[in-house]
Formats: sequence, structure tokens, C-alpha cells
Amino acid sequence: MASGRYIMQTGRSCSAFGRGGAALAALLALGTEVSSCATPRAPAPLAQRPARAPEQAAPPAIDLSIIDRKVDPCQDLYQFSCGGWLDATTIPADRPAWSRTLSEINERNLDTLRGILEHDAVSAGADPEGRKLGDLYAACMDPNQAEAASRATLAGEMALIADFSPRGATPTGPGFAALVARLHRDGADELFDFGSQQDFKDARRMIAAADQAGLGLPDRDYYLADDARAAEIRLRYQAYVASVFRLAGSSDALARENAGAVFTIETALARASMPRDQRRDPENIYHLVNRDQLVHLVPRFDWNEYFLALGRPEIDSINMVSPPFFQGLNDVLTRMPSSALRAYLAWHVIERSIPALGSAFVEAEFAFQAHTFGGQQAILPRWKRCVAMVDGSMGQALGKGFVAARFGAAGKSRAQGLVAALEAAMRDDLEEVAWMDVPTRAAALGKLAALQNQTGYPARWRDYSALVVDRSSDLANRMRASAFEMDRQLAKIGRSVDRDDWVMSPQTVNAYYDPSLNEMVLPAGILQPPLFWPARDSRLAFGAIGVIAGHELTHGFDDQGRKFDGQGNLREWWTPAVERAFNDSVQCVVSQYDGYTVLPGVHVQGKLTAGENIADMGGLRLGYRAFREATRASPIGAGAENFTPEQQFFVTFAQSWCTKRRDEYARLMATVDVHAPPRYRVNGAAADLEGFREAFACHAGAALAPARGCRVW
Repeated sequence: MASGRYIMQTGRSCSAFGRGGAALAALLALGTEVSSCATPRAPAPLAQRPARAPEQAAPPAIDLSIIDRKVDPCQDLYQFSCGGWLDATTIPADRPAWSRTLSEINERNLDTLRGILEHDAVSAGADPEGRKLGDLYAACMDPNQAEAASRATLAGEMALIADFSPRGATPTGPGFAALVARLHRDGADELFDFGSQQDFKDARRMIAAADQAGLGLPDRDYYLADDARAAEIRLRYQAYVASVFRLAGSSDALARENAGAVFTIETALARASMPRDQRRDPENIYHLVNRDQLVHLVPRFDWNEYFLALGRPEIDSINMVSPPFFQGLNDVLTRMPSSALRAYLAWHVIERSIPALGSAFVEAEFAFQAHTFGGQQAILPRWKRCVAMVDGSMGQALGKGFVAARFGAAGKSRAQGLVAALEAAMRDDLEEVAWMDVPTRAAALGKLAALQNQTGYPARWRDYSALVVDRSSDLANRMRASAFEMDRQLAKIGRSVDRDDWVMSPQTVNAYYDPSLNEMVLPAGILQPPLFWPARDSRLAFGAIGVIAGHELTHGFDDQGRKFDGQGNLREWWTPAVERAFNDSVQCVVSQYDGYTVLPGVHVQGKLTAGENIADMGGLRLGYRAFREATRASPIGAGAENFTPEQQFFVTFAQSWCTKRRDEYARLMATVDVHAPPRYRVNGAAADLEGFREAFACHAGAALAPARGCRVW
């Protein structure tokens, strides 16, 4: 369900901290109804790990007990299919949202991963990689010794910042860039982001990339909006920053002064940051420069010193993702005194360290981040936080045991068959789209033929032999994991693209399409019941995991993905007339979703969510086409209460998205999420599919039978 990955593959993209701040990254992973983020070693024998999970008994394709009979499906398919569940379900106190399928899958996956890690933590006979997993988990789970050691680790980082005294007239004199490089490798998200990415214009090679970053609030708009809620959040954020500085040992006066400096710098960076909807256009985030040009654009930062400190002094070709941001950064470095810059650096070091620092820090973070933006009433159990940390640090190593226990070769084979059926449906769809001309259609079919599919788990597992782990300091382990990942990413610069390198771990409850690779990835983590039964043939799965896979396929041809060709290069391969027709169709979708209300006064952002909405519509169309084809030769009978096969398909689809969100979280997602809320992922896609209207005999004028629906694919 992740959209095209146009952000660079930074050293912190799948690290123990995550991008954009540890607290927010964790909050998003918990609430999005989908979870987040080599020389191979053989998996440990199953006798040394939790045994393969027994196959669950397959329940009926649809749950009749949760259907809301008072609702006409032609008016609201989501409420009709999920109403009973919505009435009966209470969101767990430690979650901002809860999904009938994806949250339940995630909980089972967490239990499996916990079993693997608890075994490795006590097994003297574990293989070297298993011992690292066990040590990571054990250090995180120790609330006393490891937290005291983590405070000592943090003190060392803070001393580096406190001891920095710039020479000369500027606050960013010699040593400043090297300090920033050190903190970036250790996982702090400060000033800007740096890593590697595939070259948009030459998909064969990896280049360096510098991007906007460095904010503590979830989005630039929280700093800039003039409404009362945003103003209140800004005040609460500064109070939160001050409280954490006090916990770290600052006096009250100094803590408040530091918080003010942090907020001033972050506000300046927010003003310079590109809005999320503008970042959706890949042309807006590709600006290839050489080292001299970079130095010219940001002269107050010593890039030569920074690259040398990263161990990559030869870097020359860089994608400056957003030049206006770096002009704003240069202004910050010019205007702000060294004391303010030290406070800013210190804050981001402390903020990314909070999960390892003990209950007082964790509770302060929870009170602001999770409660303000997620509405949660309780902190996640420690073991779940530690499993998530290990997954972010050594996700593929952890994934080997998960794949053996919960997926295996049989699941991979069956998933590949499902994807092949959806690709056939996509070929048929491309053949019949009326607004495409002959040359563009041929190119589109060529792109589909070149698509690479990755299902279940990677062909080559990541090598973690260079990662050092022990049980002394949880924070030190997290920092070393971050440095390991950043070094791994930086090593790609100047090399050919590695097409076997996954962004997500195989146990992740998510999926993605990468336009630069023209690749779709369906991890084993989401290929689980009730969306997918690895050992069973269920054609109604086309309404569940089939729609999700179709969604990812469609990303190759959404408003972003369609700008990349079959080899992954950003270039215009559409004729002008076809491009105009496509853009008209996209505008129809934007207008449709702009009309949906999330909360009073809060609406879906049609432009921000356009790509995911197009993919939702395309995924439902492809899933339904594949379902009809799969049941053509061997029809399935009517279900309980005489639901026709077609009606069963659509109810299965809708029940896959039954979700409850707290108001705070719904408000946050309306600002930062590129997906529409689940209700509109169901109703919006159904309203634009004639097959749905036929299945339920919807009369013209019903809410989900508009006189003029939208269709892109």
C-alpha cells in the first residue's frame, strides 16, 4: 500500500530510529493499518526456532455477523459491510487506530517475531546472526542496566556537541560539518537528510541525494498554519522540548531557552520545505548537481568536510531534492548563533534516543507525540517496542525465521500465481482503455511486461556480519545499527543498482511499488490470513490481497508512476494528447476525493492522495477482473443468505478495510497521509466501478452510482 518511493534510500530509512523522528515514525507505523521499513546465511534449523505455525481453519469468505442490514450497500458499501464491527470494536488503549484485518495480522506477526527473539536471547547455541538478534532484544528489554548504560551513551554524544566551539567568525566553522556527519550516522535527523538513491534519469546507477529534514513536528504545516489548533500544538511542542531538556539535565531557564532556539530553527526550515503535494511530482524533486554547485548553493556548510567525515570524500554527483530548502538552510546557518545551533543538534540527538532512555523520557514523549497526534491512552508494552526496534535494525535477519514459520515456498508459489492473474487483468485493461493511442498503449504494455515482481521474501538475504551488537547499551546498539545502515546505503553511491535489495523486511504488513525499479514487492508479512491463505486456493482472495496487489500494479501507471518508463527512467513516453486525457481523468479523481469529509472541518486532500486513490480504483478493477476470469470456467455458488459470487467479492473487499481511528489520528492522517481514510478507499473505488453497481443493482443517483464516475484505468 506504499506508493512509489521517490524519497532517497537514506541510511536511516529502515534503521532503528526511522526517518522523521523516532516518535512520529513509530506512531505512523502503529496506526496506518499497515506497518512500516548481502551474503546470505541459511536460516537456523526449525528445531532451534519456534515451530512452523499450524495452518488456521479458513473462516467463511465474508463475516455475516458484522453486516449492517440497515444500510443500502449502494449508498455506503463500507458501512454495510463493516457496520457491526465498527459498533462492537474498541480501539486498544495503546493504538491510534485498529483494523479488522491488517492490525490483527500485525499482532500475529509480532507474536511470531517475539517467539523468535525470546528464543535467540536465551539460546547459547544460536548461530552468530541469531546471537545478534538475541542481544539486541535482550538489551532493549532490560529496563535497568541497559537504560543506565544508554544514558551514559547519550552523555558522550552530548559532550561532542557541547565541546564544539567554532573557530573564526561564523558559528559553523571547521568541525561543524564533521559533527553533523557523525550525528547523521548515529541516527539523528538534523538540518537535512543525506543518503543514496537511484538516479531518476539513469536507472542503472546509484547517486547521492540530499533532502529536506530536521523537523520535530509531523509536517511543515504545523509550524506555519494560522488556525487555533496548530497554534496550540506549537506551544505544547515547545513545552515538551523544554521538559525533555530538563530530564536530560538542563536547568529550567536553559531548557526554555533551548526549546525556543529549536523552535526558531525548525520554523525556518519548515518555511523552506516543499509541501507534500508538490513532492508528488518526481520532476519537482530531481535536481542533479555536482560538488561545486552544491557548495555554491549552500556555502555556509563545509560539504568537503562532511563527505570526508562520512568516509566518502569522492562524492560528486548529488540530487539536491529541493534547492529552495537548502537555500533556507544556508540562511539558518548564516543567521543563527552557535549556541542555538548546539541546542538544535542536542535536541535531535536526545529525541532520537528517547526510546532507550527510560520511563521518564518515554512517558514525556508519549504525552506529547502519541497522545496529541494519535489519541492513545497507554504506551505499547515494552516487548512490542523492542520487537519493532530489532525489526528496524536487523529486519531481514529476523525475517528468515518468520518466513520459515509463517510462509515458506508454498506460500510464495501461490502468491506468484495470484500476481500473474492480476498482471493478465492489467494487460486486458491496457488493451481496452479508450483514451490511449497506439504508440502510448504499446509503451505501456512494454512497461507491464518489464515489471519485476518480488513476493514473500528476497532472493538474497542481507549480510549483517559487520554490525556490532552487545548487551551493554540499548542506545549504543541503535546507533551502531543506524551507522551500519547508512554506511550500507552510502556504499551504493557510484555503483550499479542492486535489484535484489528490499526496502521492507519480509515480515512487514505492507506492500510497495518502486517506479525506478519498475518493481512490485509483496512481503510475506501481508500475505497472511485472512487476506491470503498460503496453503489454500480461495478465489475470493482476489477481493482481499488481490485488490492490494492490483493497487501496487496500478502505481506503475498512476500520476507519478506513469512518468517512469519500463526501465525505471524518468522521461516522457506519452504522446501529448494522451497525457491531456490522462490528466483530465486524474483531475476528476482529485475533485471526487476533495469532497469527502474526514471530521468536521477536515477534508481529504484530493491532490495529496491522488496517486493512492488512482491505485485503489485500479486495484479494485483489476481484482474484480481477475476474479471474474478465475470463476468463468468453474463458477462458485451463492454464499450464505444468497449473496451472489460478485456480491461476495465486494463485501470481502470492503471487510478487508474495516477500520476505526481516533479523531486525533484521523486529523493527523488528513495532513500527512497520501492515502484516503479507509471508508473512502472502499466507497470511492466502488463508486467508480460499473461492476459494483451491476452486482448490487444500484439505481442511478445512489451515492455509489453517480451519474458521472471517474475512471483512469
